Parts: sequence; C-alpha cells; structure tokens
Amino acid sequence: MRIVVGIGGGIAAYKATVLLRLFSKAGHDVVAMPTEAALEFVGKPTFEALSGNPVSSSVFERVPQVNHVRQAEEADAVVIAPATADLMARLAQGRADDLLSATVLTTHAPVILAPAMHTQMWEHPATVRNVATLRDFGYHVIEPAVGRLTGPDSGAGRLPEPEDIFEEAMAYLGLESASQGASDPKPLAGRRVVVTAGGTREPLDPVRFLGNRSSGKQGIAIADQALQLGADVLLIHGHIEVEVPAHLTTVSISTADELRDAVLEYSAGADLLVMAAAVADFKPADYAEYKIKKTEHSDDAPVIRLVRNPDILKETVVRRQQNPELGPTLIAGFAAETGSAEHTVLELGQQKLQRKGCDFLAVNTVGLSQGFGAEENALTVLSLDGEQPFETSGSKAQVSRDLLLHIAKHFDEK
Repeated sequence: MRIVVGIGGGIAAYKATVLLRLFSKAGHDVVAMPTEAALEFVGKPTFEALSGNPVSSSVFERVPQVNHVRQAEEADAVVIAPATADLMARLAQGRADDLLSATVLTTHAPVILAPAMHTQMWEHPATVRNVATLRDFGYHVIEPAVGRLTGPDSGAGRLPEPEDIFEEAMAYLGLESASQGASDPKPLAGRRVVVTAGGTREPLDPVRFLGNRSSGKQGIAIADQALQLGADVLLIHGHIEVEVPAHLTTVSISTADELRDAVLEYSAGADLLVMAAAVADFKPADYAEYKIKKTEHSDDAPVIRLVRNPDILKETVVRRQQNPELGPTLIAGFAAETGSAEHTVLELGQQKLQRKGCDFLAVNTVGLSQGFGAEENALTVLSLDGEQPFETSGSKAQVSRDLLLHIAKHFDEK
C-alpha cells in the first residue's frame, strides 16, 4: 500500500519520523511530504532516509511529472501528522499553495489527520469550524491527546503518540497492523500484569530527599501497551514527570519501602511483573525531624550516613521460589547502567541478571542525555535461560510493545 505521510510545520514534526518508520516496517511504500515549515524542524535527508523515497515540498519541483497529481493518484491513503491549525485551515478552504495541500485537494484516497497545536488554538471557533468542515469532506480527524504541550502548560492539543496514530490509521483503512497477528491480536488477553514506574524519594528531612532522574515515561508506556495488548494492568508509580493516562489503574507510592509493600501485595498471583521503576539503592539512615541548617563554618557540612534499601526484585523472585503459587509467573527487571572502567553495560547487566534471578532483564544505557526523560530508548533484553539477547529501539511506546511481545511468547514455557 502506498501511503503519503504529510508533515505540518509544528514542533511535533519530529514524531513523524517514528510514524514513517512504523508504516515502512509494516511493509508499506511510504512517501514523506513535509511543508516548508516542517523542514524548519526536521531536515529533508531525515525524511528521505526513513521513507526510502525522494522528498518534495513545492509544486515547482519535478514539474514535468506534475508531481502533486502523480502523488495523489498513486496514493492509497494520506496521513497527516502533525496537522497544524494553519494546515487544517488551508485544507478546509481548498487551497493548494504547496505540494501537500495540492495533493490532498487532488486525491480520491482516504485522508487522515492527526492535529497538534496549543489548547487555545484547538478550541478556537475557527479551528472548530475547520475541523467540522474537514469531517464533512469525509476526512478522518483523530482527536488530539491531552497532556504536556510545548511550554510548561498541559491540555488538549498534544499530538497522539505515533504508535496510536498508526494503529488508528490502520484500523480506519481496514488493515492489520504489524503489531497484530490474525490468529492472536491480543497476546496478553486474560493476563494480569503489574508494572512499576518512576523514581522513589527517600526523605532526609522535611524538605529534602534522595532521588534520581527517572521521569516514569518508560514504565507508563509499558503499562499502556500492556493494556492495548489485552492485559488487566495495574501501574504502581513513584515520582513521575508526565501525566498518567486516565484509563490506567494506578497505585501511588513514594519511598522504596512503600514500593516493596505494594509490589508484594499486588503482584501476588499476577502473570507478569515488570519492574521498570528506578528504585533508590540507599536511603538516609536517620531522618531529621527539622530542616538541617547550615552553620557559620563553611567547612562544617553534615555527614549523611546511608543504609541499603530492600532489594524488591530479588525478594519477589525468592518469594516465588518458596511459593510458586504466589507468582508472578514471569518477572522482568530493568537495569539502567552507565558501564564502568572494568565492565561494559551488557556485562554489568548479565551480572545483575544472575544476582536477581528474574526471568528477563531489560538493559539500557543511561546518562545525562540518555534514557531518563528521553522520548526514545534502546533495550537489550537478557533471559535467565540463556536465550539470545533481544534488542529493540525506537519510541518508548514501540520499545514497550516489542518487550511485551517478546515476553508473551514465553508464557507457555511456564
């Protein structure tokens, strides 16, 4: 199937790169068609590399081929993400002042738009009218997501995740997505899955704590994808920097001790436990009832003595060994590693897998600009049974789906 992926000129244009990859991975012939404004955010070579086709944005390129007519006639579908307020306004007016709008005006193929803009723009009467007009044309307009926007505020207007756009487009076009199989589209149907996410905070005094840089994005993505794959999901989360989708059932904790209690309670009898939370290894040995004050002597700094936190992953594994009925049937841990002078990230991951005894360990490299808080991730999944390591990379949603599909294949073995 030939799919034209239109890209409007908004900050969310970078997500179109993932959408291109998803369509290509599913076996479709993809043509990226950015507006000139979109090319201010993502360069033409990136779109060409991911689509495998030349990229044009103007009707004055490849004039002898009458490019907008050729693209419109050859397209089986046009998917626009992000569809900005400006782009939708032009499409609603029937304008054809660039290659993308001219192609949409010419094509008889289904047109799917995924809007992205600030909440006030999405709710403006002009945009509301334009969306209604586009739907009257027969175009399918996906509802924008609700969440963190470009600035510090949140609301409706966020571009849905590329995986969600891909799935909705495939469903609208009556196609089977690459993540679905005709015989088992919901490989986690009937399974109970518990996922942990975010960082723990260990209090030092009433205003200070020991914590880490985890945003919770990866764990939330795993829980969301598990739900999409048919599971009954519970998300146990500590400190997170993103909103949790309203459709997820959650339990909130703060410290490692609270996480331990929640995991032991809620994972009993579960089919799968995924420990994606960033648990503090240590906590202050003593809690100061009052805020610790500086003294007049600059070299008189307090000494903070630390003690170990419980090893929740290891404790859960040991409990299963002692009483298999308590489960979980499968246990997957996470290892955020930086490597060391003596060992690579994977060597440290293998050592941790043996110490913990869990069924799977998802290893990823972290640093100031890697892993924590990023939109994408790369995992190497190690198995206790010595299976060849499984690797996946991409958006955290795609990585989560790949991880869960890999684990789901091992339920019959248990």
